[in-house]
Amino acid sequence: MRHESLVNEDWTNVVARLGGADLLNATARETRAFLRPREITNAVDLLVPKKGPNARKNNELWRIHSAFDLPDERFGHFEVTDQQAGETLDRIPVVKGEIRLADRAYLQPDRMAKVIDADADVVIRAGWKSARWVDEAGEVVDLVAALRAAEPCGLLDRPIWIKRKGGSLLAVRLVATRKPQQAANEARRKARREAQRGGHTISKQTLDAADWVILITSLKPEDFTTADVLALYRLRWRIELGFKRLKSLIGLKGPPGTSESSARPHILAHLLTILLLEPLVDELEDSPRLAEAA
Repeated sequence: MRHESLVNEDWTNVVARLGGADLLNATARETRAFLRPREITNAVDLLVPKKGPNARKNNELWRIHSAFDLPDERFGHFEVTDQQAGETLDRIPVVKGEIRLADRAYLQPDRMAKVIDADADVVIRAGWKSARWVDEAGEVVDLVAALRAAEPCGLLDRPIWIKRKGGSLLAVRLVATRKPQQAANEARRKARREAQRGGHTISKQTLDAADWVILITSLKPEDFTTADVLALYRLRWRIELGFKRLKSLIGLKGPPGTSESSARPHILAHLLTILLLEPLVDELEDSPRLAEAA
C-alpha cells in the first residue's frame, strides 16, 4: 500500500455513501449515542450480539472478531467465539506487507512482535502507562517528561523500546501529536470523570498525557514520515463507518434461541451475507439505473 493513498481525500463521498451526515447524526441520536457514557473501548464490542434474551444477565455473549481492509473498504475476515476469547492483535492471520491499525487495547508487546516478525507493520494507540517504556539499554524512559519537552513544537517522533514478558526488548517508534486545545480540554474532563468514578485522585502525568495522541508503530521513518503515520491512524474513522454499514446492511441482532446449535449458524449466516454483498455494493451504487432511480 503506497503511503500517498493514505490521505483521506474522499471523506465527503464516504459519508454520502453511508446516507449522509444528517442520517448518521439522526441515527446516533435515536440510539442515544450522544448521551450515554461510552463504555465501548474497541470496534469489535460494537458487534457483540446477545446469545439469548437473558444473555447479559447470564454473561452469555458471542464475540465477533473481524478484519477490515481499508484500501477496499471491505471486511475480509470474520471469526465467532464466545465471550471468553479476548481481543488479540495476532488472532487474524497476518498478510505480509500489511499495516495493522488498532486502539490501545491491542498494545500487546509479545503479539506485536509476532506480527512484525511475519513481515507486517503496526500502528497502535497508546496511553502513557500502557507499557514499560525503556531505552535501548533497558533504562526506564519517562514518557510524560518526553511529551512535556516536545510541547513547543507539538510533535514527538523518536525510537523507544518496550519490555516484554519474554524475549528481548521490542524496538518500536513513538509518534505523538499535541491535540487541539478544545480536544485536549475534553480529554482532561473525561480523565477527571473517570478518576471520580474510580474513586481516586487523578495524577498530573495523566492530565498532561491527555493533551496528546500517542502512537506506537513499527514503520520506519525513512518510509513513513510523522505526518504519514498520523494520517494512517486517522483512517480508523473509516473502520467505524464500515461497522455501521455492516450492521445496517445485514441487521445483525441477537440470534434466536439460547443454544449454540441455533445461535452460531444464525451469526455465521449473517456474516457470510456481508462477505457476499460487499463486493457488489460499489457496482450497484455506480449503476446508471440506480442513479436514475435516485
